[in-house]
Amino acid sequence: MPVVVQKYGGSSVADVERIRRVADRVAATRASGRDVVVVVSAMGDTTDELLALARRVSANPPRRELDLLLSAGERIAMTLLAMALEDRGVPAVSFTGSQSGIITNDAHANARIVEVRPFRVQDELQRGRVVIVAGYQGVSYKREVTTLGRGGSDTTAVALAAALDAEACEIYSDVAGVYSADPRVVPEARRLPEVAYEEMQEMAAAGARVLNAQAVEFAKERGIVIYARASAGSDEETVVRRFPPRAPGRVVGVASERGLVALTLPGDAREALPVLLEVLDRRQAPGKQLRSEPGTSASLVLSLENLPDYPALRDELRARFPALSITEGVGAVSAIGAGINDRYHNVRTALALVGETGIEVRGLSTSSFRISLLVDEPRLDDAVRALHRGLVEAP
Repeated sequence: MPVVVQKYGGSSVADVERIRRVADRVAATRASGRDVVVVVSAMGDTTDELLALARRVSANPPRRELDLLLSAGERIAMTLLAMALEDRGVPAVSFTGSQSGIITNDAHANARIVEVRPFRVQDELQRGRVVIVAGYQGVSYKREVTTLGRGGSDTTAVALAAALDAEACEIYSDVAGVYSADPRVVPEARRLPEVAYEEMQEMAAAGARVLNAQAVEFAKERGIVIYARASAGSDEETVVRRFPPRAPGRVVGVASERGLVALTLPGDAREALPVLLEVLDRRQAPGKQLRSEPGTSASLVLSLENLPDYPALRDELRARFPALSITEGVGAVSAIGAGINDRYHNVRTALALVGETGIEVRGLSTSSFRISLLVDEPRLDDAVRALHRGLVEAP
């Protein structure tokens, strides 16, 4: 039978009643004549609650122990869903990431999948069972439990879909697909019926939380079509797949990211920059962008997400690089679209739109698919609304 992979986010399995509704949907899919693999996130705010518990015990918990702790959330959800399916007469079995063959590198808290060995999953599908897999986690080549970072359950689902040669990968959350902006920030945001891999990957990397950037990268490499849908009562969806190039310059969406830190090395940074980068690598600081030219200053943007013990990193940077400027409390707003920078019209428009609101632009970076502006975090939502109004809603 054809295989379909379904992923359900934390809001979709937040309580017992929602788990029962997911079980009903999975049972209906199985009854339609398809084998089903389900990937689940932790229930509701479980991951945040476990992280807060760890922080109460230690200001800087070891990443290995943190991975072991956080991986428990998905294990709870997967076993409860298996029980709900069995209660409906649907044979089911649950697997952890390691049991399902998700092999990762050894970067705790932000691991990347390097291989999928789905032998046990395939065996159970042949026995007629629905297989439920704990998302967001795997096992490293050192046989250590690892987690995949924010949105990692998406990556689990797409990687399994590729390994199983599934006919589709369905991502269920509390929104009916991908929107041109966060509807909570921009009420006028539009659902996008279809999005190209490249555009979706840029939106995810820029802070849109419907899909994970690494998951889209996997899908693009393997040609897996992603259907982003709401888990409750809606037929609307966004299809993410390979599409012909759009007309250059069209802006499809605006995304934003909070919790950034801007670093600037003044003057000639050629000698100090390699040392700074070594410090950041040693402390596993995830970078967002780097701008430097020989003989001039260098600027970097870091993300505080998944950054262990930022205060210690900040103290080391200040001690070793007295001239380094550290700007906290900033965010990035990004406009995304294929060929967005074929001409400078969109950059000029973005700067003018943000400037009209009185927001100071602290930095600018561009790529073939993105224009990103660094602004003070308290004004981030205002910047999102301004760019959406002028670049997406405007004819």
